[in-house]
Amino acid sequence: MRRAHAAFFLFLALWIAVAPAGCGAGQKAGGGKKQTIYEEAQLKKVTVGDIDIAYKEMGKGDPLVMIPAFAMTMDVWDPEFLTRLAKSHRLIVCDNRGMGETTAGKKEFTIDQFADDTAGFIDKLGLKRTDVLGWSIGGDIVLSLVVYHPDKVKKLISYAGDCGGPEAVQPPPYSETLKSVEGFHAPGKRVLASLFPPEYMKEHPLFATQFPFPKEPMKPVSIARQLKAYNEWPGVYDELPKIKKPVLAATGTEDVSTPPENASIIATRVPGAVLVEFAGGGHGMQYQYPAELARVINEFLGPVGIKGPRTIEIKPQP
Repeated sequence: MRRAHAAFFLFLALWIAVAPAGCGAGQKAGGGKKQTIYEEAQLKKVTVGDIDIAYKEMGKGDPLVMIPAFAMTMDVWDPEFLTRLAKSHRLIVCDNRGMGETTAGKKEFTIDQFADDTAGFIDKLGLKRTDVLGWSIGGDIVLSLVVYHPDKVKKLISYAGDCGGPEAVQPPPYSETLKSVEGFHAPGKRVLASLFPPEYMKEHPLFATQFPFPKEPMKPVSIARQLKAYNEWPGVYDELPKIKKPVLAATGTEDVSTPPENASIIATRVPGAVLVEFAGGGHGMQYQYPAELARVINEFLGPVGIKGPRTIEIKPQP
């Protein structure tokens, strides 16, 4: 069983026990404050095969399709991260099959099916070929997309993703990596501790306010089906050397959910890929270092790009 087995229970606890109460998080918007770029965007839906995909668009420029993490929805992208990306790109954020406002359909949940859904989504929006960014399971989905639908992809960013299969590096038990976090047994703390490294949480006591808890509906049965798809994915390890698109693999050096070795595997096996390592970054480094992560992505997607193979080490300012 892959890394999601522990994360499943953490996120399930989040949706059921924490999100309605807010846990003090997600309070940067609302309450009379100015809406974020995400909140201002209109919710849209388009039919793709047997499902209706929910999405939002913001910004101007070349399109960038963004796929969220395991058991998450498009609500959870960091507002500052989105704002910085939207200055140069037409962002298109969406919910995966069965998650948030996207319907579940009748087909089996698999990583490759999610990639097929994304390919159909790109077609329905008339994009033909686009840049794609995936976080965690989204990083896996975009790798499947570029392998099986290479004509849909211009450039690809796998943020905290892995190649799947037996070659993917699994995390140590969550009970061992997170038990040092004060208040670990509180469901919200357990979820946030899978995103933020313990040292960062100590140095930034308001870290919980950085996570925009989702407002969209979540069904435990869909989370369980996504988990099954995640665990049973045979992966694309053998296909990585065949990828001919520019690829950026981004990771945090302290990621306890997707060990950083996974980004190294992707960057080593994909010809010309670029590896970016954020010192002290966790699985949720978009919340820790939104400006730095957006800057690297904007540079990679820009007209000059970042030429690989190359490893970039980034030490964000405190």
